[in-house]
Amino acid sequence: MGNALRFLYGNCCKPTTSGDSQSLGPHGVPSSSVGVSALAHDLVHFENTSQVPEGLSKHVVSSKKTQANWYRKLVDAWKEAKPPPRTPEEAARLVILTLKRHHKVDVEGLLIFYGLPLPHTLVEVAVQHPATSLPHGVQFEMHTLPVDAKAVADGDTITVYVSVADPRESSCVPGNVHAAAAHRSEARARRNYEEADAFHKQIIDAGYRMIPFENNEILAKKYRLRLRGIDAPESKMPYGQEAKMELTKIVQGKSLRVLVYGEDRYHRSVADIYCNNIFVQEYMLKKGLAWHYAAYDKRPELESWEKQARGKRVGLWASKNPEKPWEWRKDRREAH
Repeated sequence: MGNALRFLYGNCCKPTTSGDSQSLGPHGVPSSSVGVSALAHDLVHFENTSQVPEGLSKHVVSSKKTQANWYRKLVDAWKEAKPPPRTPEEAARLVILTLKRHHKVDVEGLLIFYGLPLPHTLVEVAVQHPATSLPHGVQFEMHTLPVDAKAVADGDTITVYVSVADPRESSCVPGNVHAAAAHRSEARARRNYEEADAFHKQIIDAGYRMIPFENNEILAKKYRLRLRGIDAPESKMPYGQEAKMELTKIVQGKSLRVLVYGEDRYHRSVADIYCNNIFVQEYMLKKGLAWHYAAYDKRPELESWEKQARGKRVGLWASKNPEKPWEWRKDRREAH
């Protein structure tokens, strides 16, 4: 059994016993667990029993023998995926790619069975492979620790942390931060947590933080990132919360590749951001949850991705005349 499948099975979709009050979904797991965890549950079950889930035949036309062939392929694909699917979109893409030679009705039926997004609702984003040299204008590159969901402020701003073990960071850590980290460790060993918290506050005030990571703690530098070239709706604007939720869904729990071009007046690093080699700005524009910020970025591809979303009337483009965030901000500044 693959580690990714075992993790999801153990944490998300343990079999429901007869004493459970929660209702079961059509595939034999709690109805609240449909999606990625339900698919993982059924793949684990198939690997152990060679049995496909009951009820699937109501959604597809192929025989049980053909269904078993699908699950055999999906088990292998899931194990080979690096990283394994964690969001409904990632799971749907794995299913579509693995079963691309099978009948469209069957593939869509399988996705519907698990409540996963259908092909026409998925945003197609090209996978970017890191170049051997940095693009013109990049000041530096960094790779973050996994992003916490609470670190996403809105649809174009994220707070991230970079380990001081990174060669670029290691030479810049102030001596008092190193000292506070050492004193905090000693205080925690003595179980003097009040003293340890005081040292951690010193670390945080200096722009660093101790980040839990793989049963350990890492001293890391804090960066606030502004996604270069796009402007998402503000949180109080229509689609502001949708933009924040979509960006959170993309980056949560992931390590990001960040190319920093400069700093804005709010001391945020203006950057291109890649998550699993997906260009995040492209994804947000194609989802219709951001504008191309043409006043500050003239890249034609950003303009093209916004036009695609406009043409499909997805996201904020479902409205006839959505208010631009820079105009929204200007109106509120003038009102005050």
